[in-house]
Amino acid sequence: MSYENLAGRTAVVTGAASGIGEAVAATLAAQGVKVALLARRAERLEAVAGKIRANGGQALAVAVDVTDGGSVDAAVERIRAAYGAVDLVVNSAGVMLPNPVDDGRIDEWQRMIDTNVTGVLRVIRAFTADLVGAAAEGRAADLVNVSSIGAHVVFPNYGVYGATKAAVTHLSQCLRSEFGPRDVRVTNIEPGLTQSELKSHIDSDGLRDQVDGMVEVMGSLAAEDVADLVAYVGSRPRHVNLAQLVVLPTRQA
Repeated sequence: MSYENLAGRTAVVTGAASGIGEAVAATLAAQGVKVALLARRAERLEAVAGKIRANGGQALAVAVDVTDGGSVDAAVERIRAAYGAVDLVVNSAGVMLPNPVDDGRIDEWQRMIDTNVTGVLRVIRAFTADLVGAAAEGRAADLVNVSSIGAHVVFPNYGVYGATKAAVTHLSQCLRSEFGPRDVRVTNIEPGLTQSELKSHIDSDGLRDQVDGMVEVMGSLAAEDVADLVAYVGSRPRHVNLAQLVVLPTRQA
């Protein structure tokens, strides 16, 4: 599918080594967007970037840990040196570690908070000036946060994960009040069941089986389905902000 208004833009996509992030990077690059791919796994990231370049796109692989402020700052320097300022930021990095709260797994809670919330904030801080500057020049400027249907639908044992995603959803709403008057669009996307590596994070056989059972009954989205939505959002006229989007498999209520 082809979208107008995307060619020539410059994007940063976190979590780009797999899943939704990888699909977003490939989809945007196919539309003529210069894409900086951010994730922790350097080798995997370079493979994804190489595939994009082989298909005629422009891609820069930047190994980064969004839980480390110094790592994010170094990534910003690399991106600006290669591509200049950014006008489209997609926060897709995330980790899902479901377990009962009474297990008391503080290390898992902290990892989810550091990645899913503080990591998002670090990336937003790093590129706010770029987005505001692009908008001031009359160009489209977009911040897209990938949250989850778990932000407001209760799943037992996913309480902390859901809370981090609820924070992203609420943050996005608040940022629209801050960025909107400066013509920076903020979009929050909440996918339902989606094919990704998130299930591989689960260390409980029972909870993995539960996910498999839901997918068997309801089906799942492909990562490309969500990526298609990101591209659509970014291609709208700059006075149009698709603020809150929920995307589900048809059989998921």
